[in-house]
Amino acid sequence: MRNSTAKDIDPDILLDWYRENARALPWREPGTTAWQILLSEIMLQQTPVARVEPIWREWVVRWPVPSALAASVPAEVLRAWGKLGYPRRALRLHECARVLATEHNDEVPADVQVLLGLPGIGAYTARAVACFAYGQRVPVVDTNVRRVVARAVHGRAEAGNPAARDLPETEALLPRRADRAAVFSAALMEFGATVCTARTPDCARCPLTHCAWVAAGKPATEVVRRTQKYEGTDRQARGRLLDVLRRASGPVERVRLDLAWTHDHGQRARALDSLLVDGLIEQTRDGLFALAGEGGHDAHTD
Repeated sequence: MRNSTAKDIDPDILLDWYRENARALPWREPGTTAWQILLSEIMLQQTPVARVEPIWREWVVRWPVPSALAASVPAEVLRAWGKLGYPRRALRLHECARVLATEHNDEVPADVQVLLGLPGIGAYTARAVACFAYGQRVPVVDTNVRRVVARAVHGRAEAGNPAARDLPETEALLPRRADRAAVFSAALMEFGATVCTARTPDCARCPLTHCAWVAAGKPATEVVRRTQKYEGTDRQARGRLLDVLRRASGPVERVRLDLAWTHDHGQRARALDSLLVDGLIEQTRDGLFALAGEGGHDAHTD
């Protein structure tokens, strides 16, 4: 297998392209704190920018530092999460904020290994914060980056499953200077998100002078796509039940939840149980249901 080198994707070309074409996203503005960047990275996981931006703006005003978020009850955090989806991320952020406030002087650490020890922070997020908040020369690899490298460097339409080689291959492409490397990482990601997209890559807008995939005649992908439906899934059922509790001012009776999902009683029961197990909701001793932290001292989740 061919090894990646810095010559595979010309950094100057991509950096020039980024300066002219980068989206004006609020978390890219000068003065954005590491905490605000961490919030954006968690919110953006599997969620479009257009849905994240208004929620992110609300959060950074309401909770400008970790200790502010840590002082809120989980129910407040879940309500503020709104329709971003995968609400367990909100609870993990709440846990992360508590650790940052109590163990890190209300600051987000810059070291990747320390970041990896925080609740809810995985390999991608840790490197993204180190890179975008602190300007470190570390590879930041998401789906978009993997796709660009697969096409431009290896001539494949898709990257396939994540592999151990992804980080060293991407790191080999980074400019040596840390400040240029950090911007290049953002450029690589932006390029994959807006031009070298998964289904309809806009090759006419591509600034790269060489792409191995184009040179090979754009061979078709060998990756079998599985469309993830949402309608009628357990995820949708969970979302409907959570919506009832978000709109309520306190614990509600079971019948309110039953009316929110009438398609499949078994699925509704499964969704309710999973919300309890995940700690997103709780049940009071008298059988009412509430968002986490809102059921009072007599709440339980077993």
